[in-house]
Amino acid sequence: MVEVHRRHLLQGAAVLSVGLGAEMAAQPALAGILPGPADLAPRQRIRFDEDWRFAFGHASDVNRDFGFGAYQYTHAKQGLSGVTAAEPDYDDSTWRQVSLPHDWAVELPFVNNDTYTLPAPDKRREYEEDEAAAHGYKPVGRKYPETSIGWYRKVLRLEKGDEQKRLTLEFDGVFRDSIVILNGYILNRHESGYTPFEVDISNFINTDDKPNILLVRVDASYGEGWFYEGAGIYRHVWLVKTARTYVPQWGTFIKSDISGAVDIETRIVNGTDTAKTVTLVSTISDADGKVVARLETPVELAAQDEQTANQTTKLASPRLWGLKDPHLYSVRTEIMESGAVVDVFASTFGIREVVFKVDGFFLNGEAMKIKGTNNHQDHAGVGSAIPDGLHVWRLQQLKEMGSNAYRSSHNPATPEVLEACDRLGILVLDENRLMTSAPEGMYELEALIRRGRNHPSIILWSIGNEEPQQGTERGAKIARDMRRLIKKLDPTRPVTAAMNNGQGFGITESLDVLGVNYYVTRLGPVREKYPNLPVVGTETASTLCTRGEYERSETKLYVPAYDVTAPKWGHTAENWWPLYDKTPNLLGGFVWTGFDYRGEPTPFNWWPSVTSHFGIMDLCGFPKDNFWYYQAWWSDKPVLHLFPHWNWEPGKDVSVWVHSNCEAVELFVNGKSQGRKDVAKDYHLEWTVPFVPGKITAYGYRGGKVTMKAERVTAGGAAKVVLTSERVDDIAVLKAEVFDKAGVAVPKADNLIFFDVEGPAEVIGVGNGNPTSHEPDKALYRKAFNGLAQAIVQVKGTGSVTITARSEGLISGRVVLKA
Repeated sequence: MVEVHRRHLLQGAAVLSVGLGAEMAAQPALAGILPGPADLAPRQRIRFDEDWRFAFGHASDVNRDFGFGAYQYTHAKQGLSGVTAAEPDYDDSTWRQVSLPHDWAVELPFVNNDTYTLPAPDKRREYEEDEAAAHGYKPVGRKYPETSIGWYRKVLRLEKGDEQKRLTLEFDGVFRDSIVILNGYILNRHESGYTPFEVDISNFINTDDKPNILLVRVDASYGEGWFYEGAGIYRHVWLVKTARTYVPQWGTFIKSDISGAVDIETRIVNGTDTAKTVTLVSTISDADGKVVARLETPVELAAQDEQTANQTTKLASPRLWGLKDPHLYSVRTEIMESGAVVDVFASTFGIREVVFKVDGFFLNGEAMKIKGTNNHQDHAGVGSAIPDGLHVWRLQQLKEMGSNAYRSSHNPATPEVLEACDRLGILVLDENRLMTSAPEGMYELEALIRRGRNHPSIILWSIGNEEPQQGTERGAKIARDMRRLIKKLDPTRPVTAAMNNGQGFGITESLDVLGVNYYVTRLGPVREKYPNLPVVGTETASTLCTRGEYERSETKLYVPAYDVTAPKWGHTAENWWPLYDKTPNLLGGFVWTGFDYRGEPTPFNWWPSVTSHFGIMDLCGFPKDNFWYYQAWWSDKPVLHLFPHWNWEPGKDVSVWVHSNCEAVELFVNGKSQGRKDVAKDYHLEWTVPFVPGKITAYGYRGGKVTMKAERVTAGGAAKVVLTSERVDDIAVLKAEVFDKAGVAVPKADNLIFFDVEGPAEVIGVGNGNPTSHEPDKALYRKAFNGLAQAIVQVKGTGSVTITARSEGLISGRVVLKA
């Protein structure tokens, strides 16, 4: 069978289109969004994700923690860590083999922990009823010493001549509090679970035939957020080999403007004991690989010295980076010594102009509203260890919905998200985790800026979210120091923070753009004191919906998917967007959230609810009905979305909604008109009709003519599973949907579905979007929830892959992937 895209027979399946119907449109191929490995020779940057071994340690029993800390000389004598697993002859055959990225928390069972002592009601947020609920009821934390420490072990294999090079390990993200040990030497301790870090291992490698034993101890006993955060080495690790004269990590800063002026700052390090003069060569190419500028600059370096070289040029007829044409230029940086290239470094940048004014946001001179979503790094089946291709897939769903912006809440985005946003044309608000001017916080802030400042997608730096000191003088002092550092490292982008209190006071004075979480009625002091301060909704909506449910259930812990439910601090989609859309000095906003995520299971903050209901899409990325509300008013796609399903008790009055950007819509029940209604911008249409088996039909009108048609048909019993696939590089996102024998989606189907794989691939996770499901994420089966289940498959070799979705008594579905 041929591979079919996910949007085929999207969700309801019994939806027909006439002319420009959007619901049946297949998505374009997504392969190749992220760049492949660059040729950086003589530099080597090797992905270091395979052949790790993993085992649990113990937070309170040193004997079960491989002897870590059992002896005083663990820290007293270097190279004598006392860790048994650091010995070359240690038998790690009982350790599990894993590949990175890896999240061990998602592999753990759900645990009902009701022993948490609640603080006084006035000392906690409404939704933080239970620490365990806030983190998704996973057994990670100080109460669970046996599952909160993870050890990773790997034999580091080097090549002849590596002892002459500078060798570093780059960790993109480890949650949390990691200690890196090589050959018994404790080389690094990094507390943050979100910022990347680098470890120089050059002096600690074995230069004889002994193996190099690398250990990483990860302690997830302490969280950093109030949401599911995962545990382990959940982002990539890289082994980097360079000469002793080199460009350091994030060593270029490329500034440009729409006139074509380009300024390149390059840091060069001489790690030798000899002074030297090198030549810095920077070659700028466009997206087609055409060289548009080449710059050469001599740089004098003292022994053990670092210099920053500046090069400037002006490109003729520069091609701008934008949402529809996200054009990227590349810079190849070469360090030449005595006519030979000794190091190569690669960077990309985009030329664009971002302007925030009190009454508008402008990209390259074009006024637009920010139509964004907030997102945690969490997906069904894989937790926080999201593969690169799945990151791209998730961003593509947001872009298809009409979203143009992404807020990484409440921590720095992973590198692949930034890369993909650059290439897809999505704006980014990149957010710091710790709002503090303490040394650790400033180190993390510097890493955020240096890593991200060449990304054209990033338009704002956020220094924090809803911090207790936001409206205080102490907060003002902290914010001033943070702002000072940001402007030193990147004077080109504005600074913001997400405030839900104290607007106009405290940290407000340090902000170029005010971020407001929900409470726009509190903007009076801001408008008076800072009349020219632009305002963006850093968190808006917080609509609560459960996919495929249309009645609230206090027993099943579901809320209706109609746009009617919000917490006391939040709003429905129709409460916030029409206001922002028509108000010039509200420049747009970021919906809480694009996707459901584990933890914060508002409004049901108790067992067995384990997942939030905030998402416009569920934890699998299956759209809820509000997806089409935003698509209707955020995109230029023609939209006619009819819901709910048409399976009810006879005679029951059913509220029938339509999200559409047609001019008018007429509803029919079994061929009888229920009336034609004009569409009001930014609002839905609604009819109340008694249920009669058969079908409901909506016709969308433009210019007095029918241009779209949608139907919902009463389904029979489950008869078959239809399996569809979307492929992004080595990741296939599979949707299994249950249909009756006539090909109508069965909206309440909960059949158990098994996923069988033949060929070089494996299922790395499953899900269904059910916010109360306690089924394992790491499995080859999953019950359908309201007709849908998902499997994430990773292709790992060459040749074709056949995946079958089977369920007892049903006809199986099947897709074939080309590896």
